[in-house]
Amino acid sequence: MTKKKQDKPAEEQPKDTTSVDDSTQRIDELTLDLQRTRADFENYRKRVEQEKQMARMTGEATAVAKLLPVIDNIERAIMHVPQELADNKWAQGIVGLVKNLEKSLDSMNLQRIDAKPGTAFDPERHEAIQMDEDAEGEQEVIAEELQAGYTLHGKPLRSAMVKVTRK
Repeated sequence: MTKKKQDKPAEEQPKDTTSVDDSTQRIDELTLDLQRTRADFENYRKRVEQEKQMARMTGEATAVAKLLPVIDNIERAIMHVPQELADNKWAQGIVGLVKNLEKSLDSMNLQRIDAKPGTAFDPERHEAIQMDEDAEGEQEVIAEELQAGYTLHGKPLRSAMVKVTRK
């Protein structure tokens, strides 16, 4: 007769802890990689957004700077309108056009630099073209605005050209 092999109760085999530790370590490494990748992407996204904003502002500044001579010419023309044309509808329309243009430029955050006579001279915003050497005083003030200056988004786009005196 053949003897049947008796089944021994299955011995409990010890768990392979090195495999679990390796898996945990691998998960930790992948988690760190994922976190770094997310941080890199977030930094990239912010940088691209800043670059787009700077490109937008540069384009806007370039376009406005090209318009400034036209604005200057229109203002000079209005200042020298002959008296007999002051009541002319066409001349009044041109004055209205300038006001409309100023509103549009104001909506683009283009502000005229204050350079009225008597205003304190500021070399960061004003460019002294002439100086009244005979004047005496402690403080330099603007005697006359020769060309308007402008700021765009609070940054000087073009300095105001002025004649300076002392007070």
